[in-house]
Amino acid sequence: MIGGSALLADGIITPPISISSAIEGLHNLNENIPVIPIVILIITALFFIQQFGTGFVGRSFGPIMVVWFTMIGALGVVSLLQFPSVIEALNPTYAFNLLAKYPGGFWLLGGVFLCTTGAEALYSDLGHCGRQNIRISWIFVKTALVLNYFGQAAWLIQREGTTLGELNPFYEIMPNWFLLTGVIISTLAAIVASQALISGSFTLINEAIRLNFMSRQKIIYPTDIRGQLYIPAVNWLMMLGCIAVVLYFKESANMEAAYGMAIILAMMSTTMLLIWYLKMKHYPIIFIGLFIVVYGVIESSFFISNLSKITHGGWITLVASSIIFFFMFCWSEGRKIRNRYVEFTDIRSYLPGLQEFRKDISIPQISTHLAFLTSANKTYEVENAILYSIFQKRPKRADVYWLLHVDVTDDPYRMEYKVTHLIDSEVIKIDFRLGFRIEPRVNLFFRHVVSEMKNQGEVDINSRYESLSKQNLIGDFRFVVIEKFLSYDNVLPIYEKIVLGTYNLMKKAGLSDEKAFGLDTSNVLIEKVPIVINPPRDIKLTRI
Repeated sequence: MIGGSALLADGIITPPISISSAIEGLHNLNENIPVIPIVILIITALFFIQQFGTGFVGRSFGPIMVVWFTMIGALGVVSLLQFPSVIEALNPTYAFNLLAKYPGGFWLLGGVFLCTTGAEALYSDLGHCGRQNIRISWIFVKTALVLNYFGQAAWLIQREGTTLGELNPFYEIMPNWFLLTGVIISTLAAIVASQALISGSFTLINEAIRLNFMSRQKIIYPTDIRGQLYIPAVNWLMMLGCIAVVLYFKESANMEAAYGMAIILAMMSTTMLLIWYLKMKHYPIIFIGLFIVVYGVIESSFFISNLSKITHGGWITLVASSIIFFFMFCWSEGRKIRNRYVEFTDIRSYLPGLQEFRKDISIPQISTHLAFLTSANKTYEVENAILYSIFQKRPKRADVYWLLHVDVTDDPYRMEYKVTHLIDSEVIKIDFRLGFRIEPRVNLFFRHVVSEMKNQGEVDINSRYESLSKQNLIGDFRFVVIEKFLSYDNVLPIYEKIVLGTYNLMKKAGLSDEKAFGLDTSNVLIEKVPIVINPPRDIKLTRI
């Protein structure tokens, strides 16, 4: 949750700083060109097109990045040739001496750290682009970056003793005749980089929803490309956040403090996850310990050096990350608190009564097939609320009862199901095991399972009404969704009030259960059931 919050905060900072730094190159052409309106216009357009799919941005990703890195590498080489001895910087002793011998050298790491930006999003890029692609292309990317940094260093060394002022070494090493082209290429590269993090943010929110760290949101798949998705609520909130960052900081240089804090938090969280992964895979303790020491020293140094930037804008990242974390935490904890008070019962003791109930024609039949969504993980368990719904709350007689359970697995693309006949062809439980990247379209999956079971002779889905059965018509299906809400009778401590209050607000703002599980609204019955956690005691009510 901490790492996800930091990366989402990074997603609010990256488009403004990337696009602003590119557009600010126009000041080298004319100081009076208004940068802020242009940046806001590009950001608005970028978020606006998300709803239509960004396949064309994806297709242009490779060519634009090749042109971009070739350009910065070539510009670096041209500038480097004017002062070749700057290549000596490859010797790590210079870095060591700077940190160890010069006063304040350590705090320069906060600025040096910005050279590592982008690495924090590599895990997301791995998921979208593939590990081997990242490995091979990184050789070209790293070489181009280092050459450009050398070129900027060569330009700076030749002006030792002068004041930099508003000059930007990146644009200063460009020939005047190439400046406009360079700004255009830089802007396109910034848009592509921003798009990568926006797509990563959508994926991250989607996985947080599947892992029950976030309330369910409307998710749209604008293209046929696997993994490409669009979340309207997140898209517009991110756009407003990006515009607010541009208006507050005004210049890309002022955004660097906020940018650095977001990235180091994301990096440290990724490292912790990797340590946990190494532990799960039973790597040697010595190797894990060595890994912790090496990366602990590096990332702790970067983190400490970035602390000085909190007062210069880094606080914005901390506030944004904290707000996102607060909502994730409240949703996760609120769900645990609610589930703690949901009562389950072994359904096997109720099966004889259910068989007799099915045959009681004095009770009107509500449907041929009646399906309940259940959160019970164990095969023979069911919520008390479901049994109460069938037998007592408007008794619901049907020919076939279905219990549908969705289990979200760690395997992202897993799609399996298990069928258990509690009573042959009369009471059936289906356990869906879906990866956290699979949309739980229960209605669609259920129809597929029923069709397979029919073909194998496991269940008769034809209508049980005599006149309809003669025509071989399929019986009607109805879903019942039991919506649990917190009873007004509860007396809760402040902590649980805050957590559950936030949870309920998020639930109201998110998708309803029937929409989240892809159920057709025409055949869904919603039943509200109160959850009583801590009812008031010692009610002093006197009869008169």
